[in-house]
Amino acid sequence: MSHPSTSQPLSHETDDWKKSITLPAKDTRPQTEDVTATKGNEFEDYFLKRELLMGIFEAGFERPSPIQEEAIPIALTGRDVLARAKNGTGKTAAFVIPTLEKINVKKPKVQALLLVPTRELALQTSQVCKNLGKHLDVQVMVTTGGTTLKDDIMRLSEPVHVIVGTPGRLLDLASKGVADFSEATTFVMDEADKLLSPEFTPIIEQLISFFPKDRQIMLFSATFPLVVKHFKEKFLIKPYEINLMDELTLRGVTQYYAYVEEKQKVHCLNTLFSKLQINQSIIFCNSTNRVELLAKKITELGYSCFYSHAKMLQSHRNRVFHDFRNGVCRNLVCSDLLTRGIDIQAVNVVINFDFPKNAETYLHRIGRSGRFGHLGLAINLITYEDRFNLYKIERELGTEIQPIPPIIDKRLYVAPSSLEDAQVQQPDVEAAAATARQQRQQAGLPHEEYGRQQGHWRQNGRNNPNGGGGRRVSDGGGGGGGGGGGGGGVNGNGGRRAPNPMSTARPKPKPKPF
Repeated sequence: MSHPSTSQPLSHETDDWKKSITLPAKDTRPQTEDVTATKGNEFEDYFLKRELLMGIFEAGFERPSPIQEEAIPIALTGRDVLARAKNGTGKTAAFVIPTLEKINVKKPKVQALLLVPTRELALQTSQVCKNLGKHLDVQVMVTTGGTTLKDDIMRLSEPVHVIVGTPGRLLDLASKGVADFSEATTFVMDEADKLLSPEFTPIIEQLISFFPKDRQIMLFSATFPLVVKHFKEKFLIKPYEINLMDELTLRGVTQYYAYVEEKQKVHCLNTLFSKLQINQSIIFCNSTNRVELLAKKITELGYSCFYSHAKMLQSHRNRVFHDFRNGVCRNLVCSDLLTRGIDIQAVNVVINFDFPKNAETYLHRIGRSGRFGHLGLAINLITYEDRFNLYKIERELGTEIQPIPPIIDKRLYVAPSSLEDAQVQQPDVEAAAATARQQRQQAGLPHEEYGRQQGHWRQNGRNNPNGGGGRRVSDGGGGGGGGGGGGGGVNGNGGRRAPNPMSTARPKPKPKPF
């Protein structure tokens, strides 16, 4: 890493302040060109505050990713930015770093608003702000729907420099005069395409009216539909446009499909669990009802499983997200609630139990694996009814989803240091759970035990964080391990042997739409 030039005030003390930093363990996993194809810049090149640099390095950042190289220097000038980059390439830090750099901590006013579409993403983004700015004394507040307005009012009675939140709650606070944005010069929209959907656009436009005319607006997303163009023309002033989307899908994510009948999906999922080397996985369903039913089925097969969807209480969603991020459970079943921006780098497998209806949703789902240039695997369970969507999504994304082979090369989705030889070393789940409990206490999250409504399916003494399958299921028939009998689909139809999606038989050719 290069040192600052002699013109920088930090240069004569560079070695001293760097020696005082406690760096995390170096991530030795290989990375793709999505994050390594840089110009060779260093974070010191942007003349950032020393305290901010300390937070950046202590968070594990070594050099700027391509989107950070493009966005940070422009954002520091105060110019409007319209940035398009792939999921999982460092977009959050690309706007958090310049936002924190411009904060005047001696001024007890709200100076920046970071707007996100979901509560989970708000919590994650606020934590990034706190981690990167921990040496700056920047006061960060997160506010979302599902929490009491009274808590927000009390928090805003104290100094707050950066607010991270969702549109509805922020408009409520601004309209009531609780949140004062009259001196907030930074307005950031992450996952801007979602924020500018019909449900949010009127709220966003009202929110902007509370900001000064000389505010800076920055939009970040992986996809920019036509509504973004209209918003840009109406509110942005000569924006600097960044487009790093020479291709839409992440280079590190390998995509496969398995052609199955609806009632065979659970068997195929069981086979995948037993065959794949999963670090952590996210399994997507198209409805909240199917999320809960599938989570129950997965647990009956002998695998530990959390679930999360939009109809759950916010405190329960927070705990599921927190514990899954901290490695308490290996598998998470969810709706599209977690497709937006959620960054859990331990996730190396994404399974579309239900194939999505459009290319945008598909792109965001598979982007939960292969984060920050690492390797990942996306497997899609395709029924006869999905054949049109499969071809449409391939065409729109300019990608090809291959039929699943008999054996998937683990080098495609497993870090070299984690490749199995004879046996995978099992993680200490109890230790992870104890750590998560301690962190929840520090974060003030609820301590009630998980039950059905909390999004956590568990059977007494039968958690198996690595999968394994093979035990007999009470409501369907045979054992699970090799994709054989048992409860067939989410609805529990059993009785016939399902095809093994990874058998040695030649994969069924991709069904052609009529």
